[in-house]
Amino acid sequence: MSALTFTLKTRPAQRVDMSPLVCQLLQDKSPADIAAIELQSGKAKLRVDSLFDVSGSDAQNIVIKNSFEKLDFIGKELENGTITVEGDVGAYLAIGMKSGGIKVSGNAGLYAGCEMKKGYLEIAGDCGNFLGGALPGNKMGMKGGLILIKGNAGERVGDHLRRGTILIEGNAGDYCGSRMTAGTIAVMGQTGRFLGYAMRRGTLLLWNAPTLSASFNDCGTHTLAFLPMLFKAFASLNSKFADSAAAFNRVQRYAGDMSEMGRGEILVRK
Repeated sequence: MSALTFTLKTRPAQRVDMSPLVCQLLQDKSPADIAAIELQSGKAKLRVDSLFDVSGSDAQNIVIKNSFEKLDFIGKELENGTITVEGDVGAYLAIGMKSGGIKVSGNAGLYAGCEMKKGYLEIAGDCGNFLGGALPGNKMGMKGGLILIKGNAGERVGDHLRRGTILIEGNAGDYCGSRMTAGTIAVMGQTGRFLGYAMRRGTLLLWNAPTLSASFNDCGTHTLAFLPMLFKAFASLNSKFADSAAAFNRVQRYAGDMSEMGRGEILVRK
């Protein structure tokens, strides 16, 4: 069977809720049933076949072609299978994702990987604010899984991060790791202001020296035996993180945020 493919043929003026087009919801539907699904776009409801040319039949492998930045909620609560997106995506990519894999060849909007539970999310371009974060008013962000960003990330990466790993090959904006309670965020590029703001536990792994607030304590230089094992876990990724030249085990360690529990750590490559 060939992958179930949605090729965008017209760009609507309003944003489109793509949440009905996930593997588990399409598994037992006929091509006619899939074509007749209605997607919310502003105040209107648009049939799938009015926006997309639909081909293929394997609902466990979905491909979205000609995607653009107004397609929201792609991969919402995905439970199994894979979604491959050619182009940019909108907000709430992979929100609440439970399993499976999503790859995007372009950029993503706000709240990518928001409250994600398991699975793998890869974005080849840049992403917006609150990557792996929590919805407004909620206290738990990403709870598991792996997110790989090959470009840059916006502000508040991993806000309220509970578990899981976020890897960023480029830069991260202000408040990276804010209010995180566990998990790992690794940034190869530069980080912005207020790094680790109000973090309680968890690890921020950095390749470049950050600007830290006074509420982080310098704990000196350390050789950490767990880091080679951590990098070994990234060896299968199509990423700079898989390059042996990127690995290290000698770090400058900072503990904080002392205005909270102070059990978090920032590890900076020496």
